[in-house]
Amino acid sequence: QVQLVESGGGLVQAGGSLSLACAVSGATFSNYAMGWFRQGPGKEREFVAAISWSSSTTVYVDSVKGRFTISRDNAKNTVYLQMTSLKPEDTAVYYCNGGLGTENLRRTRLLWGAWGQGTQVTVSS
Repeated sequence: QVQLVESGGGLVQAGGSLSLACAVSGATFSNYAMGWFRQGPGKEREFVAAISWSSSTTVYVDSVKGRFTISRDNAKNTVYLQMTSLKPEDTAVYYCNGGLGTENLRRTRLLWGAWGQGTQVTVSS
């Protein structure tokens, strides 16, 4: 059974930076694309970023392009999200998940069935 453990969230002022990590177990990590998603207060969960199994392809939602960077370490079964120039609208619980291909992740479809507990990111103005 796939397990995902997100970490690295916290409280930061607007313009600040945070780095998130997601450790994965129970799956052959290097076979899957990985993605980050977020759910803000009163909002549905949305796609944020995805990375292919080989790291050759990355995809971002328009609102984070140029500010967030997704990366992965297949030896450590971990995916990362480096967030800079944070804005109050980035406030959300951040989750990771995996699937077959960055396009599926971008469309939030055919993901692994399990979700982790997420990590809270709060950006103050």
